[in-house]
Amino acid sequence: MGLFTRRRTPAAISGLGQTLIALRLGQGDAAPAAATVVIFNPAGHARRVAAGRVTCNEGEIAYCFHPGPYSVDLLPFAAAPEIGLRLQFVIDAADPRVIQQRFDLYLFSEVEAQLALDGMRAGIETALQAALAQGSLDLPPCTSLDEWNVFRAGLNQLLYTRFGITVDDCVPVDLGDTVDYADILRKRVDYAANEASLPADVPAADARAEPRLGDAEEPHHAAPGAPAVAAASPAHADGDARSLRRLFLELPALSGALRMLVLPPGLETFQTHQALLQRLGLAALSVGTMPSLAWAAPDQPLPAPQQQRRSAHSLAAVGAMDEAWSLLARLQLASAPQWPQLLDEADRICANLEFHLELRRAPFAAEERKEPSL
Repeated sequence: MGLFTRRRTPAAISGLGQTLIALRLGQGDAAPAAATVVIFNPAGHARRVAAGRVTCNEGEIAYCFHPGPYSVDLLPFAAAPEIGLRLQFVIDAADPRVIQQRFDLYLFSEVEAQLALDGMRAGIETALQAALAQGSLDLPPCTSLDEWNVFRAGLNQLLYTRFGITVDDCVPVDLGDTVDYADILRKRVDYAANEASLPADVPAADARAEPRLGDAEEPHHAAPGAPAVAAASPAHADGDARSLRRLFLELPALSGALRMLVLPPGLETFQTHQALLQRLGLAALSVGTMPSLAWAAPDQPLPAPQQQRRSAHSLAAVGAMDEAWSLLARLQLASAPQWPQLLDEADRICANLEFHLELRRAPFAAEERKEPSL
């Protein structure tokens, strides 16, 4: 059967190390000599092998990635697009101290077919802007050398914790010659006008559907005589499946990384840390037993507006988890006096995660839930 296996052409992998960071391979594909091959078994456990022709067992999938270096220009502040950062990063060799490499988890959790450099740039820029907006990182004007070193160390820790990449170099850069601020403002006005012109019953997210990164939920079969399911839009169904997949894969890894932190002395800190781990464990359990998007009960289809509400809450839960990854990076660099404030922040993030998971599980919003008449 191997004679009939479709293989990647050299053109499909020629961009590795330039415009392409990682690419999913099929059985019999050949990875370039400079690349690293990562093979995932059906349980998500990864093993790295040398480049060459890929041989997978049943149920396994394979990716190859080029370690770089890569260079991207970032906009730390959306309101000042002429001021940028030129970032050079690499994907490091495997760390023998951990069971699963963070970049491997990122591949398995968030990348379906390929990871383009521009897509990684967008993800890094989003994480950087969120960290600056939330105060996790500080980049003041007229930054001193000490302030810059603190910012760069925090950025390196954030990107390694969130994506598994390491910063080689980061310097400020003037993007005034390449960025047209007037054109950016014009596009924002057009975008706002397009959203305002949508009908009231069409969510704005449907107009900007994201590329498919994960497998959609398997449909449930209705009982005989049950009414047809009012399906949500493909963007909502696909986004919900993608969000739940990320939560299912990443929450245990996040909890394990938090468990490995070296705590400062003090019983109160230890108790708060243990309570946080317990809450994250219950959140992971909730994700693993999450009901189907399209059904309120085995014989009761869920209306499309409620499916869209559920999808929005699963996406918000992913946002809370991304905040938790950012907080983990801060905890790894924190001194003892900073821990109480960061644990308060962890309590807020965990509460948001629990809130959105609870509403994703609920078939109806609290104010719309109808009790049976007596």
